[in-house]
This record gives sequence, C-alpha cells and structure tokens, in this order.
Amino acid sequence: MRILASLIGACAIHAGASAACPPAGMTTTELASLRSAQWEVPDHARRQALAVGMLDCLLDPNPALRDEAGFEALQAWMRTQKLDPATMQSIGTALQARLSAPDASGFGQPFAALALAEVVRADRVKPWLSDTERAALVRAGTGYLAAVRDYRGFDEKDGWRHGVAHGADMMLQMAVHPALGKPEHQAILAAVATQLSAPGKQSPAHFYRYGEGERLMAPVFYLARRTTLQAADWEAWFAALAPSKAPQSQATLAHRHNLKSFLYPMYASLAESKDEAQRARLLPFVTKALKQLD
Repeated sequence: MRILASLIGACAIHAGASAACPPAGMTTTELASLRSAQWEVPDHARRQALAVGMLDCLLDPNPALRDEAGFEALQAWMRTQKLDPATMQSIGTALQARLSAPDASGFGQPFAALALAEVVRADRVKPWLSDTERAALVRAGTGYLAAVRDYRGFDEKDGWRHGVAHGADMMLQMAVHPALGKPEHQAILAAVATQLSAPGKQSPAHFYRYGEGERLMAPVFYLARRTTLQAADWEAWFAALAPSKAPQSQATLAHRHNLKSFLYPMYASLAESKDEAQRARLLPFVTKALKQLD
C-alpha cells in the first residue's frame, strides 16, 4: 500500500483539483502522520470538523488522498463511533447529494456510495437515523446503483473508479440492517437486477472484469438470510435474470458473462453456508439459473 508522505510531490500535479484536500489547516505530511497514528485525534471538536473536511478528499484525483486518507479516515472514525450524530448527518446529506451530481472524473459518485455504506453500517450498529431519513438513504442508494453507467474500474495512475461495486457495498449494508424490511429489500434486489440486466439495458454492453459480480452477489446472499421474501419472490427475481434468446452479439455475450460472474460466486457461497434456511431459499433458483447458461 502506498504511503501518503511519498506522494507529496504527486499532489502538486493536481493542485488545482485537490485544493481542498488536505482539509484546511493541514499539510499532506500531517495527514500522512495522522494515518500512521491510525487516525487518532484526541480533540473531539477537531475530529468532527476534520471528518467533514475529509469529504473533499473523496473527490481528489490522487488515490493516496482519496482512498488512503479520505475514505480510511471516515471509515475508522465511523467504525469506532468517534463521530457525533450531527457530524454523521452532515456527512450523509453531503454524500447523498453527490450520488446524483455531475461527476465527469468518475470519482465523486462511487466514493460517495462507498462512504455511505459506512453511514448505513454506523446506523445499523447504533441507530441514529429516523425512519424518514433511512428511507431517503435507501432511495438514494438504490437509485444510484440502478443508474450507474460508468463502468471504469482500476487505472494504475488514478486508482479505482468502481461504481457498481461501491453501490453494491451500500446495498450489502442495507441488506443486513434490521430496521429495513420487505419494501427496502425489494428495492435492493431491483437495483442489483438492473446491473445484471438483459441486453439493451446496459449501454454500451460491458463485460464485468473487476469483481463486480461478486460484490453484487453479497447483498443478495445476505438478504436470503432474512425472512421477508418468500419463495415466489425469489423465483420471480431469478427468472427475470434469465439470459436472452436473441441472436449472439456483444450484448448477449456480456449479459451471460455478467450473470456467470454473479451466479458462480453465489453458488459457491451457498455451498459453504451453514445456514440451512438460507440455502433452501436460494440454492434451487441459483442452480436453475446456472443450468440456463449452459
């Protein structure tokens, strides 16, 4: 993993785009030192302000600032419950707005989704959102995943743009959230299905190659541990994923490829699962879907 301090020179290349990262009052060297200290900020008020300031790092074209500073810091503070509800509220509101904001560079929306997955997780561990706020977050997240059409993945210079995978990570946290029920679960499945859709819905046809299928599989796998969806619901959902019988084309080949990248990890995960009820709910439909790809 890169060390932030070794990329101080690289930051200067992007000075115009990354003027707000590091946050005001900090240098890149200080940010690197803070990372080495595992994001320990004893001053409570400073930590809250710094967390909000880190949101601009999620937009930075430098992956050392975006991944290793912005996201790592926010994740660390949220997972150790070091942020106040008011701070979390500000972060959630700002990130939700980014999910639908213009994003020519391709970093803003995916990293907003990834950080929002941590917001959902924080609310799952220690609830602080209202039902109305939680519903708005579900709408924003499922809407984002369904709308992703930027399929860029890893670039050796720029790092990750991983819209589908990061959107799926947000769905995973929603899938295991005990305050969400069948309507939200159906919305999650609909969003996932859009990214596994039949030819014509993805434009242009795209072959997943950055682990997107496995990430899309995860929320569906964990939803099958819940009791909100009945056999008929699962049967209908998997039936809608069936490969097209249209003549072979790049679109139909991409569809089959993407379904395999989702179904094979699902089958393997279910085979290893110790949850018999989960296996009973999903394995027959996964097996049938795989046979349709032969």
